[in-house]
Amino acid sequence: TRRPRPEGSPVNAPPFLGPHPEGVVVECWVVPGASRSEIKGRHGGALRVRVAAPPEGGRANAEVCRLLGETFGGKARVESGSTSRSKRVVVAGVTWEEAVRAAARY
Repeated sequence: TRRPRPEGSPVNAPPFLGPHPEGVVVECWVVPGASRSEIKGRHGGALRVRVAAPPEGGRANAEVCRLLGETFGGKARVESGSTSRSKRVVVAGVTWEEAVRAAARY
């Protein structure tokens, strides 16, 4: 379920981004076992994240967190969907404005 956007937040913020008490939450569609780790744009209302790591032993989740943390400038953790391609990832320590700016290229 989508969370409401913060009061006064930009209307043109991407649909995969939402507010979270610790920072922001990013809805992701993850493709493990890719040739390289990268963010490949959108997949419906989610951010499409390709990771080179295999989906065994939490390695793909760790790579998703590393990539999103680097992209948004915070510390990322999987909030839900750890065994699914569809994940909710919390990026802590980033403001709404910083996250919207970082997400603008996708």
